Amino acid sequence: MRTLVLWDIDLTLVDYSGVGRRWYEDALATVVGVPLKRLPSFPGRTERSLAREFLATHGFEHTDERVEQFFAALTELAEQDRPSLPTLGRALAGAAEILADLAGRENVVQSLVTGNLPLLANYKLAAFDLHHHIDFEIGGYGSLSEHRHDLVGAAISQATAKHDEFDSVVVIGDTPHDVAAGLHHGTTTVGVATGRFTVTELAESGAHVTLTDLADTPAVARALLP
Repeated sequence: MRTLVLWDIDLTLVDYSGVGRRWYEDALATVVGVPLKRLPSFPGRTERSLAREFLATHGFEHTDERVEQFFAALTELAEQDRPSLPTLGRALAGAAEILADLAGRENVVQSLVTGNLPLLANYKLAAFDLHHHIDFEIGGYGSLSEHRHDLVGAAISQATAKHDEFDSVVVIGDTPHDVAAGLHHGTTTVGVATGRFTVTELAESGAHVTLTDLADTPAVARALLP
């Protein structure tokens, strides 16, 4: 049975708490020259959704051109911070082990459904050497849409085009947004309570499986693979 596993990044595989706020605050100053007045909720959101809200909240039109300028500013900030990322965050317990375990299975392909821009996704994982087992070409990224379910659809379409049909698709994340996006496409959804939502909250959002964390590699592998 061939399985496509689609990972969220922030607070599922890695924790860069506080970095996103600083990047967005600096990007806002770069693009429109104003200080941060209000911080929207980040968990489960896409970069396109956040950029539009940051601009609108501070009184600016969120045109596609301005959103792309926001993306360019975020990318430049990530480039500047890239050497320091290993000290600005941490890999979550079990992340490296489960990625390696699944990579060793012949019928498993791993990619991403993440609110991050593609380059930021790569940098965040590479900082802890977690990028080797991920196929970045077929991921769903936050530059695509304000709606997370569009990212899941894009990832599945690209994965199918590259690797042919899959018998099972599994979406893993730490927020109800991740769960809802997976359910929208009929995937198996796994909620991991390593972020701001509890096991109970993730179960109530509809997750087929809930985990406290990724630390027990055999248990996580059983949860992800049919």
